Amino acid sequence: MELEDLERRLKLFCEDRYQSAVEIDELTIMPGHAGFAYGFRVSTESKQESWFIRFPPPNVNWVGTADVLRQVEVLNALDKTDVPHCSVKWSGSDLEWFDRPYFVVPLLEGDVLRLGEDDWGSSLSRAQLEHFGRQAMGSLAKIHKVSVEEVPYLGAPLPFEEDVTRWDKFVDRAAEPQRIAAAGEVRKRLIESIPSDAPLGIFHGDFQTANLFSSEHAKLLAVIDWELTGIGATLNDVGWICTFSDPLAWGSESARPYFLEPETLITFYENAYGQVVEGIEWYRALAAYKFSVISGFNLSLHRRGKRVDETWEQTALSMQPLMERALDLLN
Repeated sequence: MELEDLERRLKLFCEDRYQSAVEIDELTIMPGHAGFAYGFRVSTESKQESWFIRFPPPNVNWVGTADVLRQVEVLNALDKTDVPHCSVKWSGSDLEWFDRPYFVVPLLEGDVLRLGEDDWGSSLSRAQLEHFGRQAMGSLAKIHKVSVEEVPYLGAPLPFEEDVTRWDKFVDRAAEPQRIAAAGEVRKRLIESIPSDAPLGIFHGDFQTANLFSSEHAKLLAVIDWELTGIGATLNDVGWICTFSDPLAWGSESARPYFLEPETLITFYENAYGQVVEGIEWYRALAAYKFSVISGFNLSLHRRGKRVDETWEQTALSMQPLMERALDLLN
């Protein structure tokens, strides 16, 4: 959608919602959302408010991860908790305003936790990082305790085996397949050791520091980016953030900044959840396997010009270490 057209549509939409004349300005494509999320400011005679609007990705069916109303379902359920999140102001599947479904939440002031050498998070002390870690893992534990009855729109739980096999098609399409030569062995061992009696509930799907919105003083303001949310094994979220903070999962050339040790994150989660988590190594292995495969697929898209993003060239250096780490964890 062109910005000029979106601004016109937003003006009509907001005049209907505010029931007054409005001006729209500061309309901006938000980073990290491939052009389908925007920030904007609404001005009336008496006030100014800033908002974030999200649409499905262009040219896709509005199902699964492209169904933005799945995110609305979870965000509405979190309104009954003290988990930091963005409450939905307006949403709809009607096509009157934007020719597609949408939801609108307040635009936050702050940033996701960035830990690179020149990023703001690099100046945080160990004590501040641990404080933030407790907030993050405590919020995750609360998310996992929300009753699935609060989110019927999300449907049935994702079966464990399907969460392994659904990546098969991406294995076959990965660039530099030699880097994931162990994929078949990892897949086999994951399926052979699927946990029994694992906790099921709402999962975030991409729980990592890039989706933890913070103040400059390391106060968690919101868990963001819920497009991968669903019902299934909640410990997948713990395994995911542990993998993104596990030096043994990434190549020495990755130049990747780390958050807190996996053991520390797990301890914070267990303390907040109120019990020891069982078999966490399986979920960490699955996360490493997934991201290795995802990296190979996205590298292929990048090199074929389908979705150009130079960062995948660097991330690809960790495809083999991630797969090897998965095997180590499954031992």
